[in-house]
Amino acid sequence: MRLIITGTDTGIGKTMFAAGLAAALSATYWKPIQSGLEEESDSAAAMRLGVRTVLPEAYRLTAPLSPHRAAELDGVTIDPARLLLPDADPLVIEGAGGVLVPVTRELLFADLFARWALPVVLVARTALGTINHSLLSIEALRSRGLDVLGIAFVGDANADSEATICAIGGVRRLGRLPMLERVDAASLATAFASNFEPEDFS
Repeated sequence: MRLIITGTDTGIGKTMFAAGLAAALSATYWKPIQSGLEEESDSAAAMRLGVRTVLPEAYRLTAPLSPHRAAELDGVTIDPARLLLPDADPLVIEGAGGVLVPVTRELLFADLFARWALPVVLVARTALGTINHSLLSIEALRSRGLDVLGIAFVGDANADSEATICAIGGVRRLGRLPMLERVDAASLATAFASNFEPEDFS
């Protein structure tokens, strides 16, 4: 089992979901490109949240910006040939930001995902605007021939929005990760086990 985790936007809880999934499946976690090094990296967060095996990033970029721009500011050239799938199974791969975030000025994350040709889980917030962002993301993924395994929501329950996205987007609802009062490995594991079924990701 090897999966790509992407999101409808940045800062929506994608890393928390990816870490929860990797920990639940005893999978290896890989974030190929990290932008923003002033705060905790996503790989470090995944380890703190219970993931046992975390692969090093191919690129670590200083500014909390889209990788294409962060790389330019660091004087780094992102070479897509370095972004080869690691030999790990099970594997959870986390993208950066949303589906159409630029990796370089010629390559979007959705294009990179299409090269990898792995199933994709879309993570979406439940707040206002999620219907539009989710449906656009689903359309962008499918237009590149990607298999959207399902959608995972993060946030407070919004039954109508969640059902509308799944019906119009023709996508399976995998579950919803609620906002956690305390974010640590134990609380995430409990919340994940209560809201998702591991077999849905196989």
